[in-house]
Amino acid sequence: MSAAFGIDIGGSGMKAAPVDVDTGELLDKRLRIPTPKPGVPDEVADVVYELVTSFGWTGPVGCAFPAPIVGGTVKWVAHLDDSWAGVDIAETMSNRIGAPVTIINDADAAGIAEMTHGAGVGRKGTVCFTAFGTGIGSSVFVNGNLVPNTEFGHLYLAGHENDVEVWTAAKVRKRENLDWPTWVGRVKQYLEHLEKIISPGLFILGGGISKDFDTWGPLLDIDTEVTVAQMRNNAGIVGAAMASVGGGAVHSDTG
Repeated sequence: MSAAFGIDIGGSGMKAAPVDVDTGELLDKRLRIPTPKPGVPDEVADVVYELVTSFGWTGPVGCAFPAPIVGGTVKWVAHLDDSWAGVDIAETMSNRIGAPVTIINDADAAGIAEMTHGAGVGRKGTVCFTAFGTGIGSSVFVNGNLVPNTEFGHLYLAGHENDVEVWTAAKVRKRENLDWPTWVGRVKQYLEHLEKIISPGLFILGGGISKDFDTWGPLLDIDTEVTVAQMRNNAGIVGAAMASVGGGAVHSDTG
């Protein structure tokens, strides 16, 4: 067994657990702490410290972050405070916890976990992982190789003045009190647009709403094969842990 520690930072919650990176299984019950509002760097780093110390973890940490990551730096961020732009996240987190921290985009982390240990194992061609939560995250794999930082949740579709996650994220379904057929109709529009752009052979759907996939999944009718993330909303934790040890058959080259 090879143990590592993963943290998944989301717009509404921060989740963490130690992980067996050889199997993708959590080694302890995950801990979730609400994401600070407005989520400035020092406050988020404090929660990272709390998560790490709660498990008594003393080694390297992997951290999945909800923004494109280039060279370890945040380019821009949609669901945390704007003060993150230009921040070296690894340095900020490492200084706070006193241990090395590896940073990876959250949807990229979850996709890597699913491609290595979950629904995407052995799949060739183009696979698109899409997470529905506070926003919409995406990761794309071509013959098992990650194309990092795709951020498809910020695409614009004809007839809508805002990017797609503003009207299709799981959070929107709750906020607007949408019934399942109405929300799934929006998901269908989004995925059909991605079909035109990247022609995937498989969509893996994850994020917080994946726990209800048995309810809404059968309502989704598109040409491309669709499956739910096997790790559900734990995939980001697993992928972050894998990043901390450079593990996994699929990995990112984000600099």
